[in-house]
Amino acid sequence: MILRTLLSVLAGIWVLGFSAVLAAEPIKIGEINSYKRLPAFLEPYKKGWTLAVEQINAAGGVLGRPLQVVSRDDTGKPGEAVKIAAELLSSDRVVLIAGGFFSHIGLALADFAQSNKTLYLAAEPLSDALVWSKGNRYTFRLRPSTYMQAHMLASAAAELPVKRWATIAPNYKYGQDAVAAFLEVLRAKRPDIEVVVQQWPPLFKIDAGAEVQALAAATPEAIYNVTFGADLSKFVREGTVRGLFEDRAVVSLLTGEPEYLDALKDEAPEGWIVTGYPWYDIETEAHKRFREAYQARWSDYPRAGSVVGYATFQTIAAALENAGSTETEALITAMKGLKVDTPFGEITFREIDHQSTMGAFVGKTSLRDGRGVMVDWVYADGADHLPDDAAVEAMRPAE
Repeated sequence: MILRTLLSVLAGIWVLGFSAVLAAEPIKIGEINSYKRLPAFLEPYKKGWTLAVEQINAAGGVLGRPLQVVSRDDTGKPGEAVKIAAELLSSDRVVLIAGGFFSHIGLALADFAQSNKTLYLAAEPLSDALVWSKGNRYTFRLRPSTYMQAHMLASAAAELPVKRWATIAPNYKYGQDAVAAFLEVLRAKRPDIEVVVQQWPPLFKIDAGAEVQALAAATPEAIYNVTFGADLSKFVREGTVRGLFEDRAVVSLLTGEPEYLDALKDEAPEGWIVTGYPWYDIETEAHKRFREAYQARWSDYPRAGSVVGYATFQTIAAALENAGSTETEALITAMKGLKVDTPFGEITFREIDHQSTMGAFVGKTSLRDGRGVMVDWVYADGADHLPDDAAVEAMRPAE
């Protein structure tokens, strides 16, 4: 009887506390992304951050206040993203900006953050310039960058018994950076390699037949691929039909992510060395909790973007708690060296360049039950694939 009464009192206290949190003024977070342009990639991301915010608020919010996300669509245009960011600050009174997928939009938002002295947490943009050559004190980045993932793949590629390499990548900043970083690391580890051909198809306008023919004509022993989305599907299909991948190693950036493998279905290539996200086989306690909560909430499995969206708002909540404030300068101080528990384990936002140490999985593609999966994978800690302090200081403008 006494125990029942005590539990009843505790339950009442929790309900009152939770009600007080809900009644408190929300902390508004501005979130900007290209949802209409890339729904296959960004709907999982949105589900990830929605789940995180629901969990944070159910647990009492942050600083005794609930989080409220004001999310807007930039239609894939940097100018629109900057216009929206200004509106979010002036009209909605958000305390920081988060999001971004395309690198050129991430760079535009980083410039905006610096000009307007507001914190920007870049979730998905991969451009190395974001935290290095164009880095600034207001911008932090969560996801492992182009250089980091290219470094992971180059380390694996250096072990292959091949010398003659070909590359294919979309002809814009992301593709150019990904190829340059891969070759820089590969040449450092294997000075004997040579590049026999480089193909630069326009983004999302690949002539796959012509590209495959050009690569085959150069007779490389291995190919480094950076195409993605619909371009990747066309490249895989045409290369398979023409025998480009037979007895030839292929190393491919991001191709092991469900967002890419799922689209290929039973046409997914086998034996490619890739970075990705084998959600079906990761059995760490942190990932199991996330996967089970995600599947219970959405009746769907997580993609790589789901983890990024989830960890983005875990980071925001941790920064607010550590800062004890919503003021920008306090948040910047809190973000430097901030440690965050994510579905991939603990990550740290480096003070020197504001890049997180979130890693990625490196493995090989295979087919299982008629769909593409990753096998023989390992988790590559991002901290092991970042340049040292001297290199960062040489690249990053002084604050």
